Amino acid sequence: MHTLTRTTVVTADPDAVWRVIGKFGGLADWHPLLPPSVIEDGADPETPGAVQAFSVNGQVVIRERLLEKDNSRRMLRYTIHESAVPVSDYVSTLSVHPHQAGAEIRWAATYEAADALVPEIEKQFGDNIYATGLDALKERFALPV
Repeated sequence: MHTLTRTTVVTADPDAVWRVIGKFGGLADWHPLLPPSVIEDGADPETPGAVQAFSVNGQVVIRERLLEKDNSRRMLRYTIHESAVPVSDYVSTLSVHPHQAGAEIRWAATYEAADALVPEIEKQFGDNIYATGLDALKERFALPV
C-alpha cells in the first residue's frame, strides 16, 4: 500500500473553506485544472455511492465514487471507480482542520500500484492534482494586502 499526502494552510475559517470544497461533484468550482464533473444516474452528490464522471473531449477519463461525507468533521472520502491510471484500491480523503493561522486543508490517498509507477502517480495526483488545487485554495483564501 502506498500513501500520498499534500497539505496547505489558509487564513480562513475552516467552515468557510469547507463550504467551498466540501461538495462532491464540485471540484471544478475551485480547482483550475479539473473539468466539470457530472453526477451519474441522478444520484444525490451528498450521499455515499454517488459517482462523478470527469470527461475530456467527450470521453470519460475518470469516475470516482463517494464513500463517506461528514460535514461535522469537514471530510469526504472517495475512491477511483474507473480510470486509465494503473492504480487499485485508491481511497482519497479531502478534509479541513482548524489551524492557528486559520485552516489546514489535507488531501491524502492510499492506493496499490506497481512500485515503478509510484513516482508517476506522485507527480500526476500529488503534484498536478492535489498540490495545484491546494495552491488555488491558498490563493483564493489569501488575506488582502
